[in-house]
Amino acid sequence: GVPLHKVLSEAGIAANGREVVFFGADHQEEDVPFRKEMFKVDQQFGRSVTRDEALAPEPLIAYALNGAPLTLQQGFPVRLVMPGWYGIANVKWLAQVHVQEQRYLGKFQARMYRSLRGEMINGELKWKETEVTRLQLKSAIARVTREGSVHKVFGFALNDGTPLRSVDVKIDDGPWQPAKLDPSHPKYSWKLFTFDWMG
Repeated sequence: GVPLHKVLSEAGIAANGREVVFFGADHQEEDVPFRKEMFKVDQQFGRSVTRDEALAPEPLIAYALNGAPLTLQQGFPVRLVMPGWYGIANVKWLAQVHVQEQRYLGKFQARMYRSLRGEMINGELKWKETEVTRLQLKSAIARVTREGSVHKVFGFALNDGTPLRSVDVKIDDGPWQPAKLDPSHPKYSWKLFTFDWMG
């Protein structure tokens, strides 16, 4: 693919361009309620990032995977790839890149693909709604096999590319114990780990 920052630099961005919006070719007419009325609106898939996020070295406009053109399911002819972000930000069938001054508030960013998070403010829990962007650290056990008295625990950790120092595993009410991280995985890939449990 082509680094997004190179495309944006070639195209030129005005000083007041603070939001970069990516529109996919996929769209559909929908009924949208507004002030007690219904309007037929053509809803095009769109997501945005800030200027600084778009000009970072990692984002890519991809046209191939492992030397072969993208398939239709992968987003042919081109798609946006935002390493370290949830898949929703990787806009398929990229049709238009638009730079604007104001915050983008399209359906798939302002109303859908939202998350609810609790935050402690002055000792009180406040809930706020936020858009889905960068991957949050999360790990999961994928499989457990048994070899004699040893249970082999296999899992993975997802994150936004921040290096992981360790993954610890806790069995029931036992202590947290370090798992073995597979060192072969690059920055933005799933981080595989194993743990031997004598159970």
